[in-house]
Amino acid sequence: MHDHKISTKFTVFESSDELSATEQELLQKAIEIRDSAYAPYSGFNVGASVLMQNNEVIVGNNQENAAYPSGVCAERVAIWSAMSTFPDGKIKKIFISARSDKTAVDRPVAPCGACRQAIAEYETKQHQDIEIFFTGEFGEIVKANSIKDLLPWMFDNSMLS
Repeated sequence: MHDHKISTKFTVFESSDELSATEQELLQKAIEIRDSAYAPYSGFNVGASVLMQNNEVIVGNNQENAAYPSGVCAERVAIWSAMSTFPDGKIKKIFISARSDKTAVDRPVAPCGACRQAIAEYETKQHQDIEIFFTGEFGEIVKANSIKDLLPWMFDNSMLS
């Protein structure tokens, strides 16, 4: 038997003022699209903006459905839209912002498991890390340098060989 330790590194920004101008713009786009999410059941709105390597920005928000499993998270909407528009493109950064109609979201909201897996798919495909920034409605912003920081034992296509 061997014990192993997995550690990850995150950067925590106290406010958006600490972000670069480009990152502030990406955060603002995530916030703007978040506020038009279709979330009539949960009241939990999420927006995502994706910066492509060609500097194009693609946005997405969560889309709920009365048949709950049929809804789609903001991160996957944005990622799939980006990759549909630029199938050979590479994703550099993803910004995620969440708010609730029911309570204050004052802490960072990380991607769910399904979204982490979707990010892992494209990070593996492009052989390049994707920076992931996430926040609530206000408060700290967390940056992970790669999906591997959020999903260290990730499942990818190497398992299928």
